[in-house]
Amino acid sequence: MRNNHANVPLVFTEEVSDAIGSGLPVVALESNVITHGLAYPHNAETARKVEAAVRAGGSVPATIGIEDGRILVGMTDADIERFASTPGIPKVSSRDMPVAIARGGMGATTVASSLVAAQLAGIPFFASAGIGGVHRGAERSMDISSDLIQFTRSKVAVVCAGAKNILDLGLTMEFLETHCVPLVSYKSDDFPAFYCLSSGYRSPHRIDDEKVIARAIEAHWALGNDTGFLVTSPVDEKDAIDSREVEQAIEDAVLAAEKEGVRGNALTKFLMHAVDKVTEGRSAKANMAVLISTAEAAGRIAAAHAELLRERG
Repeated sequence: MRNNHANVPLVFTEEVSDAIGSGLPVVALESNVITHGLAYPHNAETARKVEAAVRAGGSVPATIGIEDGRILVGMTDADIERFASTPGIPKVSSRDMPVAIARGGMGATTVASSLVAAQLAGIPFFASAGIGGVHRGAERSMDISSDLIQFTRSKVAVVCAGAKNILDLGLTMEFLETHCVPLVSYKSDDFPAFYCLSSGYRSPHRIDDEKVIARAIEAHWALGNDTGFLVTSPVDEKDAIDSREVEQAIEDAVLAAEKEGVRGNALTKFLMHAVDKVTEGRSAKANMAVLISTAEAAGRIAAAHAELLRERG
């Protein structure tokens, strides 16, 4: 491992350090999936499967975490095991990073905080199952995920399966458009909704060729933009859940949350529990499928981008 940043304590695994130094494709991953997903040891197994999917796509995985006042860029197998088996690790978004680093201890990165770390580390790609977005009723609550804000600040391409259908996906797309964050759907006409093939909204752009996506990402940054670039890749049809099946459950859960005063970070868990209940656990399996499919897609696109940079010298 090495630390190569003067002001921020970044610690790289040897594999990730060598890959970045050699111009090999690297894909950053969040550690929140390990600590706030499945119970041990299934969470560790899932983390390894996601990393394996990135490798299958032709790239090197770099799972991000926070420990002892340092940002881990890439995790060894022992690191994954430690994060998976240690109870009570807090979730750390970009807002919380300076406090988590100052206090020491362990922290699991979200989409937003992983983007901060990826840019500092010089990793231009990040993969996630699904991003946060504009919550239903945001015109009253102002509840907008920090993921969207971070897209406007971090120069990292994000590959995901869209946003969770518990959100207001139309307003989420409007936010991205307003803030000039490019949105491209990979091998799909629609903006996907996490483990649902479609949100019901058409994507502004469809591109089926990884090399064309890589050129579009480079063109975005060459035009002087310092924002992110969003690429959506839908779940495989065999693993998808019909959005019509869960929509009524979500609407009912939103009303119940309002009556019970559930808001903020607790709202997502409340709504996702309602979806799990109506699908009788099938959503959990679909969630796993999304994690794998987006990680592999990110690996392929990052590999195409690295090849493009090599060709350009």
